[in-house]
Amino acid sequence: MNLKSLAGTIRERAGRILDSLPVGETFDWVERVSVVLTGQMLATLFDMPIDDRLKLSRWSDVGALGIRGGIVAGLIEDASEYQSEMQDCLDYFTKLWNERIAQPPRNDLISMLAHGESTRHMSPQEFLGNLILLIVGGNDTTRNSISGGVLALNQSPAEYDKLRADTSLIPNMVSEIIRYQTPLAHMRRTATADTELGGKLIRQGDKVIMWYLSGNRDVSVIERAGEFLIDRAKARQHLSFGFGVHRCMGNRLAEMQLRILWEEIMARFEMVEVVGEPVRVPSNFIHGFTDLPVRVHPL
Repeated sequence: MNLKSLAGTIRERAGRILDSLPVGETFDWVERVSVVLTGQMLATLFDMPIDDRLKLSRWSDVGALGIRGGIVAGLIEDASEYQSEMQDCLDYFTKLWNERIAQPPRNDLISMLAHGESTRHMSPQEFLGNLILLIVGGNDTTRNSISGGVLALNQSPAEYDKLRADTSLIPNMVSEIIRYQTPLAHMRRTATADTELGGKLIRQGDKVIMWYLSGNRDVSVIERAGEFLIDRAKARQHLSFGFGVHRCMGNRLAEMQLRILWEEIMARFEMVEVVGEPVRVPSNFIHGFTDLPVRVHPL
């Protein structure tokens, strides 16, 4: 599926989701919008039945939080349940893998892995690791940016006024949402050689944590870094997608989903009003939300 076709699919689904929202009633934006749109699109990228999208959301939540985080969040009760969830995920996608490997290469992610020269001989654990990376990267990140954008606009009403006055700011606002929200707070890497950074010695083999969230608030690099400004100059110069060879391969798709969703929101609603306290994910890795109570006000 090419980007033009994906854009049409996103717009059709976003419109359908937004048109189904209960006007005048309080509902959870995470459950009714963020989870649904991203789950549907990830299912499309995997070319799996759209009705199985809730499995992806479940595996994304459990996989991203890990054992301890999953227990704290109430998703699982113990380590054995975590292992069971991950085995279910592996079993499901192994079945898809076996179907794809018996067919000519296609454009979905599982077919690409099954036929890829560097990935076709992965062990089950390597396959599962790549699956969780793709599921979390393609789901949690965009999902929490969708929710985080609504919250940021409510917390900065002057920026919401700017948006209502000029919807051409949406593409720039999307980049600012991704910077300001920073849906994945950090990533760990292993130093491949001795080096010095900021006067500190990092030895080969040391584990290094890169705090994207901190970098995106660095006032020595970003002017007024703690503020949400939808017309910020050079808004796309942020660290939320990583950098270099590890830069997120789905960054353009994530931006497209957010852009199209906000175009459709502004075509329907004067405001998506946050009417209660957001509930955040209990994690220092996933910077996101489990609940965001809102009420929509039509044009």
